[in-house]
Amino acid sequence: MSAVFQALFLPERYAILFALKGVIAMAMALTIAMYLNLDRPYWALISAVFLQMRPEGGMVIEKAICQIAGTLIGGVVGILILNYFMPYPYLAIAIVTLWLGLNAAFSAMVRQANFIYGFAMAGVTAEIIVLLVMVSPATADSQAVFDVAQARVSEIVLGSICAALVSHLFWPVKVKHGLQAQSRSVINQTLNYLVAELALSGTHEQRHQHIDSIIQTLSLVSDDSSAVAYEGPEGPGRARAAKQISHKVLSLLAVIQIFGRLQRQHAEMMTPALNELLEHFREVFSKIAASDDFDDCYERVRALRKTLIELRQQTTSDQPFEVRMLTVGLDLTADLAVLLRAFGALENRDNSLLKAPSAQTHRDPLLGLVTGGRTAAIFLLGALIWISTGASAALMIMILPTIFSIMLARLPRMVLKLVLRRILVGVLVAIPVAIFYALNLLAKSAGQLEILLLVLAGPFFLGLLVLGRRDTLPYGLGFCIPFSILVRPGMDMSLPFSVDYTLSSAMAIFVGVCLLYWVFELVEGPSNQLLVRRLFKATTADLAQLKRKSHSADWFNGRMEDRLLRLINYDQRSTTRVVTDLGLTGLNLGHVSIRLHSLCEAIAGGDVKALEKWQAALAKTFIFATKGQHTEEFESACRQLHNELVARVGNSPQTDMIEGMFQRINLSLKRSASMVAEGKP
Repeated sequence: MSAVFQALFLPERYAILFALKGVIAMAMALTIAMYLNLDRPYWALISAVFLQMRPEGGMVIEKAICQIAGTLIGGVVGILILNYFMPYPYLAIAIVTLWLGLNAAFSAMVRQANFIYGFAMAGVTAEIIVLLVMVSPATADSQAVFDVAQARVSEIVLGSICAALVSHLFWPVKVKHGLQAQSRSVINQTLNYLVAELALSGTHEQRHQHIDSIIQTLSLVSDDSSAVAYEGPEGPGRARAAKQISHKVLSLLAVIQIFGRLQRQHAEMMTPALNELLEHFREVFSKIAASDDFDDCYERVRALRKTLIELRQQTTSDQPFEVRMLTVGLDLTADLAVLLRAFGALENRDNSLLKAPSAQTHRDPLLGLVTGGRTAAIFLLGALIWISTGASAALMIMILPTIFSIMLARLPRMVLKLVLRRILVGVLVAIPVAIFYALNLLAKSAGQLEILLLVLAGPFFLGLLVLGRRDTLPYGLGFCIPFSILVRPGMDMSLPFSVDYTLSSAMAIFVGVCLLYWVFELVEGPSNQLLVRRLFKATTADLAQLKRKSHSADWFNGRMEDRLLRLINYDQRSTTRVVTDLGLTGLNLGHVSIRLHSLCEAIAGGDVKALEKWQAALAKTFIFATKGQHTEEFESACRQLHNELVARVGNSPQTDMIEGMFQRINLSLKRSASMVAEGKP
């Protein structure tokens, strides 16, 4: 509550401007909706509220597009349901339940919050249209259905357009500024982790704290990279740069752990050349992490790469492992150089970077099934209350909870419970403010629009001040939406309001959110252990697919980013952090596989028969390692592949390097299996 006090009485300039923009957007939406004589103008106002949760220009445009698209789809579906099932109300409710469940399930398969909101609007718009027609069955006909659908779609689209216009015209805030700050942060975090991983001192927990912060910040960069594309002609270039940053950070994480684990776990294999390599890394990484000069950092990386090339040329070693590790060091500097260049492109509008694939959401059908079933259950419980009571105010039990159910489903369990409790607090504050302040004053007005806007401006301004902070956002959301519904600003506010109906609506909103809380409490979903196993199974499937030429390191990084974030979330309470280590091992194995395929193609052409068997054995051995088991099948596949390469091209530095790769991979897989079996880091 101290954060709420600070938001209300000690607001920052940014928060004040955000609240002013929100009030202007709501006033514009409400005024135009009333001018157009729309049936329920407050839905335009509510639509504008939802778009204020991320006020940056590109984010508002992206959310408006998702909201409009979802609303149009939902409107068409609502009309179709009523067209075919209006004479059969219970069957219509069943179809609406199925539609909500499908949209909730699909929302669990996407990554960005705006796309999740689009699915929520597709489900809820159809729900609203069907319920508002069914609440007055005596007047329901084809014209009534069309009028209701047209009004709902018009109101929501109007609110979206007004919010987008205000965001663009009044004190515009750009996604690019936040994206640049996040990118700078994740690069600094990555450099600090590189230093920590190579440090001769340091703890396992400290290294994992670095990894946790990197993956979480990286998730923010990936989420915002889609929205920045809407910000002018430079937007697509900045989006490409942000995606490159995400991919190269993951590549660095995949490579640097090789050296860290080698010096900690296999010190006997550290040759003088490798010790010199790590010493160069420690020196340069520390200087780059402490520098704020981009050009200086980039030049240091180029100089480091030149030094490593000279070191490799001067090293006349017959040890395949040493040769391979020196090559890995060169790969690391190349990834770091591209990372810094991508950051420069994000800052300086460089459009020359190649397009990188977006991060892919881990699509688990089991999570989709749980999310869809939970949303359908919430709607059905509300429908039972509505049918049993016959009160039109009970409609709120079915509408708001289903929206929140879809939008909040991806939050961790403890965070979700906290958010719902704060929304409930906001609802409790909105009820007396609506009854004793807003409705009381509006009932005494002459029905003038100016007075309506002045009366509503104060509560909305304060609510938006709270909504504008991430830590107090649930309070503001819980206040603004119920306040809009309870006041229901419309054409004639001078008529005496019904205290009974207002209190019934308030009770319905409160009961609906409480119902949502307890459904989330009772329907926990799959256990973390099961979800982790499914994540490892999906990683294994991707490892097996890497034999295809079309799959690159960027493709694999895009698949692994969301998985690593989920693994870290599931593993943060663990003391050993075994699950996170296994996820990083899977990331590294993917990168090694891609490099091996490239080497084999370079020295022996594209038809290496043993390579496919080797890839399958690698994937199988990885999934065995996640269970604490080890198999000799992979070592046998390594020997067969090496023998085939030697038979075709003879002994060469490249075949020696591949042999060194096999040694290093075997060390990682055995270590991972032992780590799981013993439960130790």
